[in-house]
Amino acid sequence: MAPSSEKQPAAKRGFIPPQNAEEQMLMRRVEELCKRVQYGQRPRNTDFLSDRQQQLAQAAMNRCGSDCRILWDGGYDGAERKMLTLLPEGMEYQQPFCGLRLCPIASNAHLQHRDCLGAILGLGLDRKSIGDILLQEDGSSVVFCTFPAADLITQELAQIGKETVTVEPYEQLQTLALQATLQTATVASLRVDAVLAAMLHTSREKAVQLIRAGKLEINHLPVTAAHMQVYEQDVFTVRGVGRFRLEQIGGKSRKDRIFIQYYQY
Repeated sequence: MAPSSEKQPAAKRGFIPPQNAEEQMLMRRVEELCKRVQYGQRPRNTDFLSDRQQQLAQAAMNRCGSDCRILWDGGYDGAERKMLTLLPEGMEYQQPFCGLRLCPIASNAHLQHRDCLGAILGLGLDRKSIGDILLQEDGSSVVFCTFPAADLITQELAQIGKETVTVEPYEQLQTLALQATLQTATVASLRVDAVLAAMLHTSREKAVQLIRAGKLEINHLPVTAAHMQVYEQDVFTVRGVGRFRLEQIGGKSRKDRIFIQYYQY
């Protein structure tokens, strides 16, 4: 029988329980916030959470059974880092963070994500006060941050990498979108080494070397086994290379290879 090119329902990655004391503390913190909203009738929100932390927070809310309103917001559709806001019923939501535009003075300069994050954290800010950083076509970038962080960035940030920059409020958040191109590849299997090799346009042997060197995380958890299976919506972080999201797992080609679609950030 010829291989089918029709897409079968993709398996989903199951919930991974907290792996360390920090993750356990996050879940306890979210449960406590739920109780405070329920009994104090005041809105509460977390810091910016990664996708892994969002899963833990959601599990904590499921466990405590709170009936308060739950809102996730990262500033734009498709945001990775988001804040969780818990609201008493009937209370209006007010966004607990803002956006800043970082613009290089030089007309031909283009800011890079790594440089922007490094310069911002170099001011003494914690990563949890910073959301996504979106690079813009004109060379500028937009960063989401808490209001106290925005005050410090506005007052103190003058240089990113070698570029002198200006900082100004960015109000058009609803127009933002992730600048990433959907790419297509085929893989022999859904093992992490095969998928990583396809994303990096490299050999499977090189992908295994990166994994064994401890340079790969999936959903912010270290990966050490090259044979591990991957799933749709997995986020790959390759230290020193970049980040990828496995957007879709498709059907099979005539050569029995699996179609995948992914984003590179």
